[in-house]
Amino acid sequence: MQQPSPAGRHGDATGRQSLTAHTHIDDLDLLITALPATLQAAVRDIPPPSLLEIVLDLGRAPQARLVTGTRTLTDESVTYEDLDFVVSRVGEFNADNRAGIAGTLHRMSAIRNRKGRVVGLTLRVGRAVFGTIEPIRYLFERGVSVLLLGPPGVGKTTRLREAARVLADDLAKRVIVVDTSNEIAGDGDVPHPAIGTARRMQVPHPDRQHAVMIEAVENHMPQVIIIDEIGTEHEATAARTIAERGVQLVATAHGNSLENLVSNPTLSDLVGGVQTVTLGDEEARLRGTQKTISERKRPPTFDSIVEIVNRDEVMVHDDTARAVDAILRGHEPIGARLSDGGPGPGRARELPIAATLRRDRTVRIYPYALSRDSLERVIRQLRLDARTVSRPEHADMVLALRARAQDRRLQQAIEGADAPLYIIRKNTTAQMRRVLQNAFNILHGVDDSEVQDALREIQDAARTVLAENIEVELRPRPPALRRLQHRVATDHRVVAESVGSEPDRRLVIRPH
Repeated sequence: MQQPSPAGRHGDATGRQSLTAHTHIDDLDLLITALPATLQAAVRDIPPPSLLEIVLDLGRAPQARLVTGTRTLTDESVTYEDLDFVVSRVGEFNADNRAGIAGTLHRMSAIRNRKGRVVGLTLRVGRAVFGTIEPIRYLFERGVSVLLLGPPGVGKTTRLREAARVLADDLAKRVIVVDTSNEIAGDGDVPHPAIGTARRMQVPHPDRQHAVMIEAVENHMPQVIIIDEIGTEHEATAARTIAERGVQLVATAHGNSLENLVSNPTLSDLVGGVQTVTLGDEEARLRGTQKTISERKRPPTFDSIVEIVNRDEVMVHDDTARAVDAILRGHEPIGARLSDGGPGPGRARELPIAATLRRDRTVRIYPYALSRDSLERVIRQLRLDARTVSRPEHADMVLALRARAQDRRLQQAIEGADAPLYIIRKNTTAQMRRVLQNAFNILHGVDDSEVQDALREIQDAARTVLAENIEVELRPRPPALRRLQHRVATDHRVVAESVGSEPDRRLVIRPH
């Protein structure tokens, strides 16, 4: 298939154009003309921003997958002739059954029968969307290695593509894109203009991605390497090797959250790996833990982790090591939830903390997709001044499973209730107890008046630091109270650092 001229599609004779926030380049007409004539009109009737994929399965009605729901394109079943027509209009399928249209970002994935004949096709609309990394641009400017996490279809590759352009063009770095399925820079030998002046190395076979990653470093002296879908132990090892040579890495991996990655034996090395350690009696007593614990093995390959919540929102863990350590100690890692539409951490949506709960009345808790009986039992065991409610609009706090946190019904309920959302990983009383203890500032062996004093101190210090841009040193506190103050500092977007030795160990608060 002949590659269209970049000038005809993207602007001037060099293929460049003026790129503004949320500019879209999708070359949708080239995808539509690769379809049988009977489907083209039906696809053209769909608003382009809504279209995600076209699914053609032998003997079934063709469907369009949209941002919300699906649409049947015709009542006629897909035939071998329809599938053969599309296959003839796209590039050659590689070892992972993916192909593309030269000069575009569209991707076709094939399903084959036992004899190797194509019996199904998924045609994914590829788009260059500019402005998607603005909330996390500060990470790339800082020069740290960044790993983007998220399930399929949330925009990982779209953000990776723009990161390549920003790093190469705006930050003037030597960038190499390792493009395994030509997803980042499109099909054909000429990279798509969406990656700017970044260079692209194609991977001849998916099994060779790790080797091409190392080859890129050894042969082309990059300052930055861009990689899509790190998924094997070899690729994780290659990524660590590259990072140890001082090259900035920007990559993606499948996974809903950082916790998933920590528990993934194949990819946990990307965030430092996990090892089991047996402590002595004295050390276990000082830490307040069991003798056998899990610890991080080594420094993480990636300095920062970005969980892509949806196409408009991300959760950023600026310090991977600290977040992983929190997970291994049984705590919820605290990150900054950033919304699309503005640069840097200033766009963070404030996370709920213990101090946000009203304590002048019985706290009303709405459990979403959780055992209400178990939650009420925990409330009784902790002797909390709280009760469950059956409607979110009556709640002071909402409790939900992490796996259900993005349910549309829950998100609508939270918006209507204006109540903070607290997340638990499993539907167990132990998880509920830990979250409620944090939310209600329950610290074993610490008087409630000390808790409230520590909270007032950190809140006053945070306000002073933000208003006057100065450093504030807090009074010495026991470890449990310092952990509480750390959480409050993170929520106020100030830096908290522990200094000194026990019993005089304390926090120093300074601007971010």
